[in-house]
Amino acid sequence: MNCTRSGLIVLPWRRFTVPLWLALLILSCGLPVCQADDPAATEAEEDSLVRRATWEMPSWDTLRARTRAWIEARADAAPDAGRLERARALWPADEPFDDPTTDRLDRCAASMALLDPRAAGLVAAAERPETVDPGWLKEAAAGDDQMLVEVMSLFHGRQLVRHGFFDEGRVFLTDLDVETAVDPASLLFHRATCEHWLLDAESGLNTLDRLLEQSEAIPVRYERMARLMQSDLQALEDESLDHIARRMRDITRRLDLGQAGPRTQSVQDGVIESLDKMIAKIEEQQQQQSESGGAGGGAGGSGGSRPMDDSQAAGGKGPGEVARKDLDEGGEWGDLPPHEREEALQQIAREFPPHYREVIEHYFKRLASGDDSP
Repeated sequence: MNCTRSGLIVLPWRRFTVPLWLALLILSCGLPVCQADDPAATEAEEDSLVRRATWEMPSWDTLRARTRAWIEARADAAPDAGRLERARALWPADEPFDDPTTDRLDRCAASMALLDPRAAGLVAAAERPETVDPGWLKEAAAGDDQMLVEVMSLFHGRQLVRHGFFDEGRVFLTDLDVETAVDPASLLFHRATCEHWLLDAESGLNTLDRLLEQSEAIPVRYERMARLMQSDLQALEDESLDHIARRMRDITRRLDLGQAGPRTQSVQDGVIESLDKMIAKIEEQQQQQSESGGAGGGAGGSGGSRPMDDSQAAGGKGPGEVARKDLDEGGEWGDLPPHEREEALQQIAREFPPHYREVIEHYFKRLASGDDSP
């Protein structure tokens, strides 16, 4: 800022002058004449650009009020007065705010089970969720007691995930709205668990990012497991041996659950196809190394052999016949003799971590036996 003899002030970003009294008035009003670096202002601006959480955990008071409203709306249709009072008793007005010993989803489900027989069936089958078919959850219209549908869908989906039914659990969790869920942390965590196990890396990372937006508000076990799953999915590479091994683990899980249908067979076929590609690539690399090694050995051998100067008949004196080798038309490279198979396994083991050896051995056994089971 430059002052002139005539009592005028020159603003540096404009080539014009204003009376000194006007400049002082502007300054007294807090309007900047000259822009200076202000660390506090810069920090505030950066904070405004930080990504804000797209969801939040509903407070215990909010959840209590919402559930009690649902209970009272069911009062006239309650099976009996005793059940109604028990449902009300689950949400006492003097209960401490956000009691850490209480699972909010379990309590909501228990309240609904007292007043709705369909919900009671899902709660009764919580330890064997695969034994019930809650078709009413999938078919319910948007206006048909939406809170009941959302709570019991989350409850049933969570139980399926806990028992290893990831495909089935994902069906009930994918379309639920995080903003209206009674326990959005549980919804996001179990949805991410499905996506992690089923190797849907893109969806899984998106869900985990959203869950960790509230890392300080969610249960510690969720936060720690979420970060482990996040790191795991970030390092996962498609068609790698690690990716293949995980898919084989998924096949084992499905068979242990008695699921040997088309979906399991599809995963199995994908594993075999990936192994075929990987082993073919290794064989190609070995062949290239062998050819380059042979060429190098010829160039450096005794006699100073070198390529011909011009293309011409070599003048060799051999008979021009190729040695024939008997091949079994029905044989495959999966039927290698034990010593050759072991040599191949050792070569693959040099290319990948040792704990993947069992995956390759499994592959050899399957090819040799001709069995379609994984």
